[in-house]
Amino acid sequence: MGRRQPNFKPYHQQQLMLLPPSLDELVPKGHVVRVVDDVINKINLESLNAAYYLTGPASYHPQMLLKVLVFGYMSNIYSSRKLEAACKESIYFMYLSSMSFPDHNTINRFRGVRLKDTFRTIFEQVVSLLAQEGYLSIEEVFTDGTKIEANANKYTFVWKKAIASNKEKMKKQLAEIWAYAQSVAATEDNMPEPPDLTTINKEKVQDTVDTLNQVLGKKENIDKKMKTKLGYVTKHYPANIARYEQQEAILGRRNSYSKTDPDATFMKLKEDHMRNGQLKPAYNVQISTSNQFIVNYSIHPNTTDTNTLSSHLEQHEKSFGAAPKSLTADAGYGSEENYTLLEEKKVTAFVKYNLFDKRQNRAFNRKHPFATDKLYYNPGQDYYICPMGQKMAYIGDRTRKTTTGFGQTVRLYKARNCQNCPLNGACHKSQGDRVIQINVNLERQKQQADQLLTSEEGIQKRKKRCYDVEPVFGNIKNNHGFRRFMLRGKQKVEIEWGLIALAQNLRKRAA
Repeated sequence: MGRRQPNFKPYHQQQLMLLPPSLDELVPKGHVVRVVDDVINKINLESLNAAYYLTGPASYHPQMLLKVLVFGYMSNIYSSRKLEAACKESIYFMYLSSMSFPDHNTINRFRGVRLKDTFRTIFEQVVSLLAQEGYLSIEEVFTDGTKIEANANKYTFVWKKAIASNKEKMKKQLAEIWAYAQSVAATEDNMPEPPDLTTINKEKVQDTVDTLNQVLGKKENIDKKMKTKLGYVTKHYPANIARYEQQEAILGRRNSYSKTDPDATFMKLKEDHMRNGQLKPAYNVQISTSNQFIVNYSIHPNTTDTNTLSSHLEQHEKSFGAAPKSLTADAGYGSEENYTLLEEKKVTAFVKYNLFDKRQNRAFNRKHPFATDKLYYNPGQDYYICPMGQKMAYIGDRTRKTTTGFGQTVRLYKARNCQNCPLNGACHKSQGDRVIQINVNLERQKQQADQLLTSEEGIQKRKKRCYDVEPVFGNIKNNHGFRRFMLRGKQKVEIEWGLIALAQNLRKRAA
């Protein structure tokens, strides 16, 4: 009796099908790729179509390329070469591309060039569509930021402090050579007046170098060291100062940039694998969310979140015609400038200031009983009462401007007889009488913030912020592995992050 054979299903690899299945049949009905197809089909792509030439060879359809890009970012495929391979290997990409096989150059050119002026409009249309479907609110948003590493060499840096230090060395060297030239030509009447080297530029440096060569070039017995210094200055200083001025123009208000991506600023990132606090070229990404959908995004060179809110809100207004009705954010945004901005735009600001959480802590209040906010103020006669019951009289105002040019005014109040006070040393640490600075406008804004944040609505907003905007960054970085941009330059980085934001929204829509 023979051995029984296992029962297998038919397997005939070379057999032809009479009616081969369609791509639509091969894609499950509830698959996320169908959401991408459906949403992109609903939006207007006329502005994207207009980015193509009317003449020349036929191009791949931009609607198809957009679907492939968006689904690629949803699937953690960010490389144009890997997207090219996916269009030939994955049934889902074949479904979107309708069996078209664009190469990586076409995909990369579409992402970096064709989408340059049109992607923001595409993103806004999708957000508006999701708002109409009830998935998100454009009027009530939660704002936060994160730093993402740029595609730049972390060792090709330019620092503002280094430029300033080198310019000081140049001024000192020029002044030293000029002093020597004056001593050598002391008996001559044609020695020009010494230049003003308080500030230097390429014209002033060039004129100074030319004059020094003219004066010392005629002399025979010149000190060898000075001759060597003059030769070095003549050869290098005019070119160096011209380079420094170009670098300062690129820097603007920043303290650093990378030579391989001049739009990227060196920042301290949370992803510090070497654990040495090394600064890396990066971008500060700001987003506003609603129900974990990204409503608005913006890219900044700032190392902190404080000075990003103005342009971020400006983008929201540009996208949707008006500022949001309410905005919730953490203490990184709680500055006088931001509170004033939100007041002017009539945005209800559920925004903490830097000591809000600590002031809610009784232990902190007990530890700092002599803090300025604990002192009694008499508004009628405009004076404060120090912890010993003495009047602190108003002594004047002090004005200052922030790095963004925002003007601040503080009122100064001074105590008296602090040296003989038994609380001296505990009340304050200064040598003389205690002087407090009161920013009246900021204190008013903080009181208003306290009322909003401690209200029932404010407590709900604060709780929701922790699971609305923050998990979005965590999902993108940890679950989808996007920790470093692939493109260079702010304009292309904005497109890349926009694709990430659109992918996040469509993933959330399909969930």
